[in-house]
Amino acid sequence: MPDDVHFDMTPPGHLTGDELRHYIDTHNESSYVLIDVRQPAEYEMGHIPGALFLPMLEFESKLFELPSDQDLIFYCRSGARSAAAALLAQDAEVTSGKVYNLLGGILKWSGRMMEDFPRVQVFERAKDFTELLHTAMDLEKGAWRFYQAIVDRSASARYLPAFQQLSKAETAHARTIYGIWSPRVSAPQPFETLYAQLEGNILEGGESLELMLQRLESLEGDTCLSMIEISMQIEYTAFDLYRVMADRSEKPEVRQALLSIAQAEKGHMRLLGRAIELCNG
Repeated sequence: MPDDVHFDMTPPGHLTGDELRHYIDTHNESSYVLIDVRQPAEYEMGHIPGALFLPMLEFESKLFELPSDQDLIFYCRSGARSAAAALLAQDAEVTSGKVYNLLGGILKWSGRMMEDFPRVQVFERAKDFTELLHTAMDLEKGAWRFYQAIVDRSASARYLPAFQQLSKAETAHARTIYGIWSPRVSAPQPFETLYAQLEGNILEGGESLELMLQRLESLEGDTCLSMIEISMQIEYTAFDLYRVMADRSEKPEVRQALLSIAQAEKGHMRLLGRAIELCNG
């Protein structure tokens, strides 16, 4: 990859429900846009007053219709889809203002919680670079396990190709990370051996993947949409990890490889956003 390729790795900001209320109270209406990226049925059931409706399915095509000189604040149900939307808007440099995501989504805004909604494991920033590389491989294995479980259970679903593509991509990313990790350790195992041994447990607290899928299936509403939200969380967590590791890398070629993977995670978020259309099939 050429050294002059530009990646905007600046993450968007985050606002809690209380912080957003304070923001709205202290800012002129012409200085910001509040953007709801949920589905039409969700928006019609209730939304934050004054919010612009821009569902994820239309996000890419209408992104540059957003104001170029105002702050952009994104929200969804749980904060997962809107985190991806905020990241993509930041990456596209849509506005000269700031970009924010509402943490916890409209559920936290309204004082409710999504019961038993699984949360992906958060990596430890304090780890040294070699340990972070190992964590990254484990994160990729966990994402692969999640996507592969969906593939195995969704043989006739219209959204199947999207998750098949994501499953293959996670293994490819793990191989790339292995190529950076293996020269840093003594007598590394072959990739296939190491990858088979990685647990890939993507739930904090050490909960099993099977338990996560059981909880997912027990959620009320659109299970497909919940799968996509969790997938977006996985991709966002991976993006953040690779961006942090790129900042820590001492070799330009390693930094470029990590930034390339981070950029690919954004592409996965776009893929998941488009897959929402297939949830009704």
